[in-house]
Formats: sequence, C-alpha cells, structure tokens
Amino acid sequence: MTKSVLLIDDEETMRLMLADLLTIEGYEVTPAIDGQDGAETLERLGPGFFEFILCDIRMPRMDGLEFLERAKSLGCSATIIMMSAYGSLDTAIEALKRGAYDYLSKPFRTDEVLLTLRKAEEREKLLRENRELRESIQRDHEMDNMVAKSAQMQEVTGLLRRVADYNSAVLFIGESGVGKETLARALHYNSKRQNARFLSLNCSAVPEPLLESELFGQERGALPDAPRTTPGALAAAKGGTVFLEEIGKLPPFIQIRLVKALQDGHTHRAGGTEEYPVETRVIASCLADLQPAVDDGSFREDLYYRLNVIPIHVPPLRERRDDIPPLVDRFIARYAAEADKEVGGVAPDAMEAILRYGWKGNVRELENVIERAVVLAEGPVLELEHLAPWLHDEQGRGVFGVLPDDYSIKKSTARVEEELIRRALRKTRGNRTEASKILEISHRTLLYKLKDYHIDE
Repeated sequence: MTKSVLLIDDEETMRLMLADLLTIEGYEVTPAIDGQDGAETLERLGPGFFEFILCDIRMPRMDGLEFLERAKSLGCSATIIMMSAYGSLDTAIEALKRGAYDYLSKPFRTDEVLLTLRKAEEREKLLRENRELRESIQRDHEMDNMVAKSAQMQEVTGLLRRVADYNSAVLFIGESGVGKETLARALHYNSKRQNARFLSLNCSAVPEPLLESELFGQERGALPDAPRTTPGALAAAKGGTVFLEEIGKLPPFIQIRLVKALQDGHTHRAGGTEEYPVETRVIASCLADLQPAVDDGSFREDLYYRLNVIPIHVPPLRERRDDIPPLVDRFIARYAAEADKEVGGVAPDAMEAILRYGWKGNVRELENVIERAVVLAEGPVLELEHLAPWLHDEQGRGVFGVLPDDYSIKKSTARVEEELIRRALRKTRGNRTEASKILEISHRTLLYKLKDYHIDE
C-alpha cells in the first residue's frame, strides 16, 4: 500500500532529489516550499491525510519548529521527521520535545532517509496493532457485550456500571470458573482507568516468598535471585487496576503490608525503604464469604473491611441457565473462527443436555466443553456425540444430575418427573402412548404433564 509523505523544504534541489528518491521507493510525495505552505496543505487535505512528514527546520515565513506546533494544533497524526544543515543537539532535542519522531542532519545519505522512514513505519505498525488490540479488548469487555440475559447477571452488570468510575475497592465472591476475572476486566475497561494497565495476580498460585515482590516490587539483591530492581503490580499498574484473585489465600505478612499500603496510600519495595505512591484501584475475589476467616483470625478484619467496600456475589452458572445459550453461541463463534470451521448451531438434544447438566466448573467448564465439541464437529451443527461423555451419559449422571440446588422436595420432584417424561419420549421416539405405558401413567395424565412442563416432543 502506498504511503503518503508531505515533504517540506525551501531548497528546490533538495526537495526534488528527495521527491524522486521517495517516489521510486513507492511513497506518494506531496511537496511544500516552506512551513507555511506545509501547514496550509495540512489544512486543505486534512490532518490525517499524511502518514509521514519530512520537514526542514530553517525556512522562511514559518520554520520547522513553528510548523511542528501548528501541526499539533491541527491534530496531525503523521510521524514527523525533522531535517537541518544548521542543526545542533539542542535544536534536535527541542524538535523531539515538540513532537518530532526523529531528526536528520544535512548532508545525509539517501539510505539514512529510507532507514529512518522504515523505522517509523515499523513504529506506526506496532502502535496501530497496539491500538487495535486495546480497542478489541475494550469492545470485548463493554457492558453491552457481556452475556447477561439472566436477571442475576443483569443485576451484577448494573452494579458494575454504577461503581466503575469510583476508586472504591470491589470484592467479587463466587465459585471457581464463574467469570470473576472477566467481570473485573469489564469493571476496569468501562472505567476512567481503561487506558492504564490491568494486572491480575493469583494469590494462591504464587509461592509465598515471591508474592511480596510480585505485589510490592523488590530492590536489587532483596532475594538471592534478584539481580535488579523491579516494580511490583501496585507500581506497574499506576493509574490502573490490580486484580487480586483468591485474596483469602494471602499470607498474614502480606495482609499486613497490603492493608497498610491501602490505608497510607504509599508503600515500598521488598528489601528497600524508599516509598512510592499507591495510585492503583484494587479489586479482589474469593471463592466464598471471608467472614468465617475473619472470625477465626486467619484473615485480617481491617483488610476485609478495606476490600469489602462493594461486595458483588457472582452466581454459579447452574443458577442462571438463561445465560447458557448465549454463552454457547459466543464460544462456538470464537472456536469456530480459530479452527476455521463453519459451525454455527447446536442440535436440540445437545442443547438439552447442556442445559440439564450441573456445570460444577461453571463458565470455564462450559467453554472447554464447547471448544472440544467444535474441534470434533464434522458439520455446521454441534451434535450430542460431540459433547463430553459425561453430559449425555444418563446412567453416569443419575437422578441427582437433574435436581435443583435448593432443598425443596416439591421442586425436586417436579424436575425428576419432567426428566423422566423427556427420557420416555426419547426412548419411544415421541410416541406418547408408548411413553405413558413405560411411565406407568395414563395417556391423559401424560398430556396434562406435557402441557405443564412445556414439553413439545
């Protein structure tokens, strides 16, 4: 693709030589005789028209440094490279301070110009990829893109919207795999901190001797294998968010340091004394309510109240089955794209098995099951046989696989009855007369129950 260059130089010979060189190399060159002409060209064609600008410094009417300021005021996004035969180090530094990418001293070899432009292109490519990646991440974590069809998850996302722009600590409480980190990222990318870093630290996965340096940083020599000073998560995510997963596993000594850092607003690296400010929002998660740990003394009460400002209970997947179909659709789209397969649906019996299953591993388990099914699928639809065996192994699942999660005998009886009717209809291929016989109920009773349970087999 042709790259557009604005070439600004008052020396006609230099301007023509560079224009010929760059045109041969595949650039589309627009010449300007001085800074004023260059600024007017930017205004006429638009500040985003050019990708690169080569600009002399010493020129009549408007010099290069003035042009830099004018381009900045116009919102110019081009990479600007300055040139001068009269330049000094001070001039170069001043040009860089005002927004120039690089500086070339005349006379220069043609390969110097081309090398500088190639470096600028690589820089622009990296910046563009970085920007696209950030925009993609932000899109993925927009509240409107979160799967929240169930009333429970709508309540959770509604609360996240209300607290996103505040600095208050948030504590996510929920089983493993329910999506606590996904929600923490959504909270970050929907807040005013979205352009700063989001760092995640699993308190149960990092060995205790390393946890202090991972969180607070370490001075050179603080540990035998610490050859240099490194920032911890609290410093590296300055202005952003640190997510502390499984906060209940935090060792007592680290609990003391963390609560002090949150109270004082500053802390120090392991092995050092020089303090740095803590300008990071801390979000934490735990598998269950920490109050029992506070009561038995294994978790500090003052830290608990620091972290538990806004507690958010994330329900398990089995309690929000309305979210399962859209989650399935999302995972199919993701893994079908990765596998370059045209998979776009789920067979009715496969979806029934998915909805009936207990999902002890929650969203993470569902994602793994769908990934496996997409890999095994040979057509456009996921079939029952593509699912993990335990989802359609009725003998292995037993009656408790269909029980609700509360202790209501009435609800449990209804769920078991509905399940037995569905099995009977599958066994008889939808023959209701035969199904009523193996269920040992009358045909009339079966028809009533089909209506009650909204079964249309």
